[in-house]
Parts: sequence; structure tokens; C-alpha cells
Amino acid sequence: MILSALLTSVGINVALCFLFFVLYSILRNRPSNAELYAPRLVAEGKFEEEDEFSVGSLLSSVKWVKRAWEPSEDELLSNSGLDAVVFMRIFVFGLRVFRFAGIVGIFILLPFNYMGNQLNIDFTGLPSKSLETFSISNVDDGSNRLWIHFSAVYIFTAVVCYLLYYEYDYISAKRIAYFYSSKPQPNQFTVLVRSIPTTSGTSFSETIESFFSEFYPNTYLSHSVVRRTSKLKGLINEADKVYKRLVHLKSKNNTQQRFKRAGFMGLFGRRVDLLDHYEKKLEDMEGNVRTERSSVAGKEVPAAFVSFKTRFSAAIVSHLQQGIKPTEWLTEQAPDPQDVYWPFFSASFIKRWMCNIVVIFTCFSITVLFLVPVLLVQGLTHLDQLEIWLPFLTGILKLKIVSQVITGYLPSLILEMFLSLVPPVMIVLSSLQGYIALSQIEKSACIKVLWFTIWNFFFANVLSGSALYRVDVLLEPKRLPELLAVAVPGQASFFIAYVVTSGWTKTFSSKLFRLKRFIWSHLKCWKSDEELEVPSNPYHSEIPRIVFFGLLGITYFFLAPLILPFVLIYYCFGYIIYRNQLLNVYAPKFETGGKFWPVVHDATIFSLILMHVIAVGIFGLKKVPLASSLTIPLPILTLIFNSYCQRRFLPSFKGYPAQCLINKDRVDQMDPTISSFYDKLATAYRDPAMKSIRYSEASESSNSPLLRNADNRS
Repeated sequence: MILSALLTSVGINVALCFLFFVLYSILRNRPSNAELYAPRLVAEGKFEEEDEFSVGSLLSSVKWVKRAWEPSEDELLSNSGLDAVVFMRIFVFGLRVFRFAGIVGIFILLPFNYMGNQLNIDFTGLPSKSLETFSISNVDDGSNRLWIHFSAVYIFTAVVCYLLYYEYDYISAKRIAYFYSSKPQPNQFTVLVRSIPTTSGTSFSETIESFFSEFYPNTYLSHSVVRRTSKLKGLINEADKVYKRLVHLKSKNNTQQRFKRAGFMGLFGRRVDLLDHYEKKLEDMEGNVRTERSSVAGKEVPAAFVSFKTRFSAAIVSHLQQGIKPTEWLTEQAPDPQDVYWPFFSASFIKRWMCNIVVIFTCFSITVLFLVPVLLVQGLTHLDQLEIWLPFLTGILKLKIVSQVITGYLPSLILEMFLSLVPPVMIVLSSLQGYIALSQIEKSACIKVLWFTIWNFFFANVLSGSALYRVDVLLEPKRLPELLAVAVPGQASFFIAYVVTSGWTKTFSSKLFRLKRFIWSHLKCWKSDEELEVPSNPYHSEIPRIVFFGLLGITYFFLAPLILPFVLIYYCFGYIIYRNQLLNVYAPKFETGGKFWPVVHDATIFSLILMHVIAVGIFGLKKVPLASSLTIPLPILTLIFNSYCQRRFLPSFKGYPAQCLINKDRVDQMDPTISSFYDKLATAYRDPAMKSIRYSEASESSNSPLLRNADNRS
């Protein structure tokens, strides 16, 4: 790709970003868009209308940027929880890393690259320069200038490791402080017990009561047995739909819409009163729900939530083997009641085992199928290949503006469209693996999306490009550094365009402007009277995206430093935009206490090691064998550093120390409200499907409070 093609891509995306920024700044002030751009504030009753936009008030319309910047980290913590703080620390970490990398890369490495003569590319004008002119590929073989790159790799690695250690230590301390400041939570006192043994004539409830009363007589508090409620939940969901239709029909106050023909699609048959029809149907469904709920009371499964009087006792039970047989009385820390993924309990061990096999096979299949769009994109980045495949386009491709758009903008856009389908698929696959909490499902999906992005986006693009003809090198691991050294620098231009397209534009259009929701909300067929939906931050899709941009910046730090300003700008945009979304749009769905940070740490370590492996190969190809040999200890030292961090910090993310648990329990003993908390704990883990709500009484009014209650069950 030449520089003018990159500038074309950057120009298109800058224009789109500016357009979405202006549109958001204008439209967010309209009260009709409050539920779109500030649903959390509307739901909490904190939304304040602002003055309508006018030409003279453009500057005042962008004051949302200042409001997103001003809140302190403590305010964000109290407003959105520790997970939101850790999420924003990813941006803080990226800004610190690439601020340093940008200074070194742009002002030191890039001039040395540009002054090289290895490529012998002779273009008359700067816009016609190939982007490889600004990469390490242009440095002469055997040149002493390569020692500058060698030194930069060592210094940059040391800086990144220091920042990683600082963030791990900071977040670990924040996690402990957050625990001390929190009120008693049900999950801190509760353990999930599975594979409960029982004898004939004895229920699971009786077995649990007998076991824990005998072995934990002083701390055992209560238990809640899990029941099979899949059929009951289906009936409740159907009743919810009918109830919402009934409320919607009453809110219209239009007698003509109340009558509809009973035949196919409302076109044939006699006319019926939909109001009476839905009321009678709701009464019948309510009776079916009551009948099924009474029968479900006896459908116990060998699993239960067991609560204790202290956190320390719950921690002991969750970490110790309870029975003589290791396959019985399996225990683990319970999630928060709102975080429980209830469908998990309806699956047998065999079903979960088979689902895991299906998930593995499906992930492999998706990996293989994803090569199709990758090959398509690589064909667009190489016009000579595209002319061979599609010779009838030769005349069009010779047009300068067409070639620049195709090579600079279109490939990253197409690949981003395919990549957007991956996160929802990974959520579905993770939900089949038997996790007991929504947060566990989302974390598992986050890891799947991250490594899918790295292996099937980064490596697939690299290996399907200029080094495809050398795929046989993969069979010889010793030559892997050489393969990457040849392939990775050649894809620098594509990844620069991807950062601009997927990073800049998508952040503005999808996250800030919420383009899809904006379109749906303004379609005439959209039901504007539906219940207000407050979304949560999709960590499983956003964290992999942010970390992947970090991988690109780290990998190309010394190879093609031209990418660094674009990555740095992305982190600047993301810091402001995501703070705005966390404060105005996203409401926390669960709280993991910052458990997503180890995923970010491990991915950053992988990025450093990938950079080191490429450095070994590139210095060897550039005929500086001593630099190549001296780089080999660097990944070893990085792995040693990572091992230390794992031992130093990771245990704090798996569970809280006994010292913290005991201190917190002692504070609770002085709390006069702890007894009322114990009373609520007895019913905290009751299946939402077992809670009874009468629709028929509420259907007499079209008010929404009951509808919210119905939603709370799901």
C-alpha cells in the first residue's frame, strides 16, 4: 500500500468520525433520544434535559466530553463498580505504553527506517511512497542502525513490564479495598454444592440439612435446593409476552385496534375483542404456571446453594473436599443471585460433557471457515492478485481513487463485518459449557473472542499474505521467527488501516452514536412503547478489541512505528467515549471484582513474546546475528517476570485472603443489621421462576410497575 492510499482511508474515517461526533452532540440533547443515548440516567431518574441545539451553541453541545472526563476513579467505582474501573484501566495502561512507544518510534526509529536504502524504491513524490519505506524492511542489511532497534526492543519491554506490574499491583489493592468497603453480599456467605449423594426415601434437602448440621453446626445457616424449572420458565416467558401485549393494547386507547379476525394472520374468521382474548388467555396461562410451579416443587436436582454465618466458613467449604469420594459433595463459591445462570442446573453431566465436545468442534470449524473472508480481504490488498482473479475489473482498478479505496479502506471494513459476528457466537458456545454464572460465561467468551481474534485475524492475515507460499515453514518450529520476520512487516499497512476503520470509526459509530439502535428506534415498525432496556457493557467483545489493538501496537513497535500514532489516538478516543457510556448508557449486570484484568495481563505478555520472536527473526534476516542471539534471553526473562506476577497477584483474584475474610466477619459481628441480612439470605438464591406474581390483578391497570417485576424474574 502506498502512502496516498493510507491517507485516503484515514480521510474517509476521520470524516465519518467527525460526522458521528457532531450528530451525537446534537441529537443527544433532544428529549426524544434520551432513552437511546442516556438510558441508564432515564431509568435512574437522573436525566436532565438540555437546551435544544442551535448553530451558535455548537461548543456547548460538546460539553459531554468534559462531563465524561471530570469524574474521578472513585466516583466511577461507586457509580459502575470495580469491573468498570478495571475496564478503564486498560485504556490508562494503553495510553501510558503507547505514549512512550510513540515518542521512541516516531522520533527515533522511523527516521532511521526512512533513511535506509534496502528496498531501492524510487518514487518521485511522498504520496507515492510505499509504506514499507517507513518500516524496518528499508534499513540496510548489516547496518549498525539496527542496534538502535535492538536497544529499543529491550527498553520498551522493560517499560511495558514495569507498567504491567504497576497495574496488577494497583488493581489487586483496589480489589481488596473494594471488598472491605462493600456491604455483606449473599455470594460471600454462600457455596454451590453439586453431586449431592442421597439414599432412597431421603430428599436432597434432608441430606443437605443433615450433612452440614453435623459437620458445620456452628456456622451452617440455611440452604436452597435447585429444581428443574425449564418448562416453568417457558410458561412464564409466554405469559410475559401475552401480558406485555395486553398492556400495549390498553395503552393505545384505540377501539379499532382492539378488534381483529380470529383466522389466519387476522385476515379470516370472525372478529374478536383482543382485550378480552388476551385477558382470558392470560388467566389460562396463569393457571398453567401455578400448576407447573406446584409440580416443580418436588423436582429437585443434586445441587443446592448452602449459606453460612461467616465468609470464612464459606471459603473453607468451597476449597476443601467435603466427602470421602472426590466426585461427591463438589463445592465452589456461589455467584451473586443476580448473576446465576439458571439453565445450567437443568443439564446433566453427560449433556454438559457432550456440549463441551460440540463447543470445541464448533470453535475449530469457525476457525477454518474464517479463512474465507481473510483470503478475500488479502486479495483486495493486492491488486495484482485481484486482476488475475477478476480480469474484467482491470480497467476499473486502474482508476487511482478506486484503487486507493479498495486497498486502503475496503479490506478492513469487510473483515470487521465478519469479525462482528464472532462475539455473539462465542457467548452462545460459552453458555453451553456448564458455567453457573453469567459473568463466567462472559469471561469465557471474552477469552475465546480474544484468542480467536489473535490466531484467526492476526496470524491468518499474516500467513495468507506474502508468506503464504512458505507455509511449509510451519512444519519446522526453528524457522518460525524467520517466517514471521518475513510475513509480519508486509501486513503493516493493512493493520494500520484496520486500526483506523475498526478502532476509530466503529468506536464513534457503534459505541458512541449507537448507529444500529438509532436506526431501529426511528423505523416506523419499531414499538416505541416497549420497556426501557438499559444495556450492560459487553466485556466479551470490547476487551478483546482493545487488547488486540495493543497487540498490534506492541508487535509493530520496532517493525513499522508509523502505526503507533493511530493506536495512541484510538486509546484517547476510547478513554473518553467509554467513560461517557459507562456513566450514561451502561448499567452493571454483574460484578466480578476485576477478574478480567488477568486476561489483559496474559494477552500483553503474549504480545511481548511475539515481538521478541519476530525480533530474533528480523535481526537474523538483516544479517546482524549477534543482535538476534542477544534477543533470545528477552522472551525468557519476560516469562520469568510473568511467572512472578502470577504467583504474586493471581491468588488474590481467585479468592480473598483469610485475613480479609476474618477481619470482615469481625466487623459484621458489631453490625446490628446482620440478623436481617441472614433472614434475606435464606431466600436470596430462590429460583426466580418459583416466585409467584399474579398477572390477572395487574392486567386491570396499564401501569408499568408490574411489568418491571415480570422482567426482574428473567
